[in-house]
Amino acid sequence: MTTRTGSITSAREESQLNSTKGVQNETEVSPPSSSTAKKRSKYRHVAAYHSESRHSSLSREAEVLPNFLGFRNLMVLYGVLICIKCHDYRRQDVVLGSILFASVPCHLLVAYIIELSAATAAKQTVGRQKKTEKEKEHDQKVFQSTWPYTAFLHTLNATLCLTVTSFVVYFYIHHPGIGTICQLHAIIVWLKNCSYAFTNRDLRLAMLNPSADPGLPEIYSSCPYPRNITINNLAYFWLAPTLVYQPVYPRTASIRWSFVAKRLAEFVGLAVFIWLLSAQYAAPVLRNSIDKIAIMDIASILERVMKLSTISLIIWLAGFFALFQALLNALAEVMRFGDREFYTDWWNSSSLGMYWRSWNRPVYLFMKRHVYSPLVGRGWSPLGASGMVFTLSAILHEMLVGIPTHNFIGVAFFGMMFQLPLISLTAPLDNMRGPEGRVIGNCIFWVSFCLVGQPLGALLYFFAWQAKYGSVSRMVPNMGA
Repeated sequence: MTTRTGSITSAREESQLNSTKGVQNETEVSPPSSSTAKKRSKYRHVAAYHSESRHSSLSREAEVLPNFLGFRNLMVLYGVLICIKCHDYRRQDVVLGSILFASVPCHLLVAYIIELSAATAAKQTVGRQKKTEKEKEHDQKVFQSTWPYTAFLHTLNATLCLTVTSFVVYFYIHHPGIGTICQLHAIIVWLKNCSYAFTNRDLRLAMLNPSADPGLPEIYSSCPYPRNITINNLAYFWLAPTLVYQPVYPRTASIRWSFVAKRLAEFVGLAVFIWLLSAQYAAPVLRNSIDKIAIMDIASILERVMKLSTISLIIWLAGFFALFQALLNALAEVMRFGDREFYTDWWNSSSLGMYWRSWNRPVYLFMKRHVYSPLVGRGWSPLGASGMVFTLSAILHEMLVGIPTHNFIGVAFFGMMFQLPLISLTAPLDNMRGPEGRVIGNCIFWVSFCLVGQPLGALLYFFAWQAKYGSVSRMVPNMGA
């Protein structure tokens, strides 16, 4: 009996062993699916989910490119929700804005005509210099007596460029966005007009006095005065991403159209991003702040400023990249403009002075060349010349913000003027040994710039707009009752 039982047991073990080998052979030939394995296994907690090396979907090493169809659908739905009430401009705003934008460059043409007349007279004076010394001196005095008239015509032309646009924007263009574009364009052309007049005046003076050492840059030798007084030369300056006129600029060999396309794509994408942030996050915070400002609830106002600071910082950084990195580089590539240092690492600024020298190089170079350096050359102190630079900059900032919003409340002006004492306070930090001074200065810059300057200014101008056109103007009588 025992022998029989043992033989039966051996047969069973052999059968099970053969069955196990068969299963192993089948596994080697055709592995079961994961679902089948899960059904067979009684130990669900030991499943090998990490069974192979894989990459994240958004990594470059990913074998399958990710699909962003869902984000596209989200953008469509999100855009429709935001766009319902965003088109509040009038037809008159668009028509007048287009006329202003197209007519402002005509002032550069007027500047060209003025300079062409002055250059013609200068050439005639030089041509008559084969006479005696007395006749030469007489001719130069006669020609120099006409310079005040040339300066007056340039001043009148540049002033009309700015005042006409400012008048139309303030009284006839209601939409602040359209008004800002027109006003910014007029200020840019005004600055270019000034640079064109100042530079050609010095070039003309150098031509009339060849014996004196003019100290002209070597790069100008390829286009000496008055050969630079041409329509093509002026048109290039009009479109070039600079506010400083030169007869000659460093140029690149060719245009990289793929580079242009990438920069324009960045600009468009960031413009949409800024618009979405403004409509979805900034606008609600601003609207919720109106009643708090009306009753001067200081605690609530500070809370709104803190909330707005993060949004305004992101919008400002995106706007900086869109303008100075994307748009200006695209324009420079199309114009083959070689010098593309539109900014330096302003985010590492250890003082306010370093920031203003770094973040907007085109404006900084204009102010240094045509305001600061001439004043210092005439005997002004560096501090006095800096004060004049910031005064002019403050006026232009107030015009750029106050005219499109139809509110001259002085926030932009005094905000710029307040930079002077801050620059004086943070300047010693640059000279401190070790990194501590720079770190402290950089923190002061970010706090004053992000937590106080931008959000508070946006809040006050928005409240002024609403007080004049929106809900606050209807709220005040009720509050008085």
